[in-house]
Amino acid sequence: MGRAFEFRKARKMKRWSAMSKAFTRIGKDIVMAVKEGGPDPDSNSRLRAVIQNAKAVNMPKDNVERAIKKASEKGQGDYKEVIFEGYAPHGIAILVETATDNNTRTVANVRSYFNKCDGSLGTSGSVVFMFDHTCNFRINSDGLDPEALELEFIDYGAEEVFADDDGILIYAPFESFGAIQAELESREIEILSSGFERIPQVTKQLTPEQAEDVEKLLEKLEEDDDVQNVYHTMKENS
Repeated sequence: MGRAFEFRKARKMKRWSAMSKAFTRIGKDIVMAVKEGGPDPDSNSRLRAVIQNAKAVNMPKDNVERAIKKASEKGQGDYKEVIFEGYAPHGIAILVETATDNNTRTVANVRSYFNKCDGSLGTSGSVVFMFDHTCNFRINSDGLDPEALELEFIDYGAEEVFADDDGILIYAPFESFGAIQAELESREIEILSSGFERIPQVTKQLTPEQAEDVEKLLEKLEEDDDVQNVYHTMKENS
């Protein structure tokens, strides 16, 4: 198995376990998708993907429809995707993806978390190169062979395909999202969820005491409502 498999295995059940946080995150994704491509999922592939993810975390259909309607209103503010880069204690690189309607607030909050936890907020480009930007799809595994699927989807950019308890996962470079989504839909293969992740190219093993220092920063970041994802180069126990 490759890095995507190990990354997913280590993160499973560890991050984004709180349902309320998942709903908040998806609500912002809906706003950004509607602002970008309109409220009709049939013609907006990004919105289709977000609706699939909403179903995957059991977000009520009424909530999804209300969010789409609200995002379509003229008075609805927009969210901007902003990335922060820095270092936690013990040389661990941190990459923070946010969706914010108030960049001044978000910058101040993220900076304070790094400062309080003996980390340092870096400049743009300081750590992003340490992570591979990937896309992923979780599909229904009924009647599908992961190895055969991997061979078939190499032409669309797939780099790693593997099965787990919840279906089959396809990992590919960020740029391959549209091609793989279109091919899965054309084959009428059910997409259970999809998204983007940043996989560290190299990870660093820490002692339990050192890892605890890093976890303090990760927890503060992940509790912030503006934060969508947090990635790091600390080796996690799977």
